[in-house]
Amino acid sequence: MLKKDCNNTFEPLLNYLELFQKIPAEDKKSIEQSLEYRTVKEGEVLLEEGKIANEIFFVCKGVLKIASITDKGNEVVHFFFGEDQFCTILKSFTENIHSTDRIQAACHAEVIVLQRNKLDSLYVDLPYFKKMLDTIFQQALLHKVELRNFYLGEDATSRYQKFIVRQSNIASRVSQTDIASYLGIAKQSLSRIKKIRSNLLFNNC
Repeated sequence: MLKKDCNNTFEPLLNYLELFQKIPAEDKKSIEQSLEYRTVKEGEVLLEEGKIANEIFFVCKGVLKIASITDKGNEVVHFFFGEDQFCTILKSFTENIHSTDRIQAACHAEVIVLQRNKLDSLYVDLPYFKKMLDTIFQQALLHKVELRNFYLGEDATSRYQKFIVRQSNIASRVSQTDIASYLGIAKQSLSRIKKIRSNLLFNNC
């Protein structure tokens, strides 16, 4: 579903970009003309495996996930993206190659979309724009690596406890199946961990 002519539709993205560089009013108009606003339902796929990523998504509301399917047909969730985060398969997008992962809505979401052809035009019209986005994507990549390392070496219970503290805005909105896959925990084990944790919290009240 595509929204057009919405008041302040693109304001979240413009405000985020201005954290990195002041953008003149005329440039904002050029950027806005290159954007689309979409609402996506839980489970809706924004990029299929085997396709080339031609879009970058900026999350205004909700959560997106990057996931893949193993040889045994099991889904593996690699990353979650919440508000004020960009989401794409960067290698596929920059190198114009097919993606082995997919992008999917982990819950109802609203996103701002930058399409490759329109982004290329912005790079020509606004020479600083590519450098700014490259900086943002580099920081996002470092954050993804740091976040994954945050859970390494921990047992299942510790990973879950860290997750609900570090990514509480994600934990409350995505399915238990997605959480279990993301943390590398069997769904049944996650249910037991949650039950034990709830009992401990209740007993300590």
